Amino acid sequence: NAINDRTILVSLMLANNEVGTIQPLADLVRRVRAHRGVAIHVDGVQAAPYMAIDVQEMDVDLLSIASHKFEGPKGVGALYVRHGTILLPQMHGGSQERFRRAGTENVAGAYGMAVAYEMARAEQLEVAPRLAALRDRLRDALTALPNVELTGHPRKRLPGHLSVIARETDGEALILNLDMAGISASTGSACTTGSTEPSHVLTALGYPEEETRGSLRLTLGRTTADADIDQAVVVVPQTISRLRSATAALVLDPLGEQVGA
Repeated sequence: NAINDRTILVSLMLANNEVGTIQPLADLVRRVRAHRGVAIHVDGVQAAPYMAIDVQEMDVDLLSIASHKFEGPKGVGALYVRHGTILLPQMHGGSQERFRRAGTENVAGAYGMAVAYEMARAEQLEVAPRLAALRDRLRDALTALPNVELTGHPRKRLPGHLSVIARETDGEALILNLDMAGISASTGSACTTGSTEPSHVLTALGYPEEETRGSLRLTLGRTTADADIDQAVVVVPQTISRLRSATAALVLDPLGEQVGA
């Protein structure tokens, strides 16, 4: 419904970077292809380490990945461009990147990215199911708490990605306490780090603002081990429970009577 006669491009995420949901790409592409002259770009950044990417099978015109997601050099990415897709230059003045982006090419970075991606692809069949099993252990420990809900699709999600809403919990306080306990976490995507606004992703999913304040995002990687999850399944639930108890205590007066009761 959003496509009209002025639409030239539709950009889709292969997998959401905040809640980890893998999008129904084939169905979305089919719907876009019903409109002639609309190019399709896919953001494959979050999915690249864990999913096979075949641009011909996907039937897309453009697809982007980022090196740091599969432990390659930071600041390097790749854009697949289907033959015949016309792009205006991003920078002018040189013939690099087939005249699309002038400037000295980071050859070492590009090579490092290619090698890192080859290594990630070679390990996918082993790494993805192992991370999914570790993630599920952590999910079960968190959702066993009252008022903790998994966000995103329950099954069609990235193997190393866990996102929940812990109601009656302040997400910022939670990640600070987890950091002091040696566990890295966030309340949303890295792209929105430092923002005090509620997550636009969770808002679009229908969660009220007060609930989005309790969002927690935990991601696993190739080096995540059983021992890391052994620690997390104890520390994270304990931290949530402790913060909830502290919050509840704030609404009690010194005599132990609830304010407003």
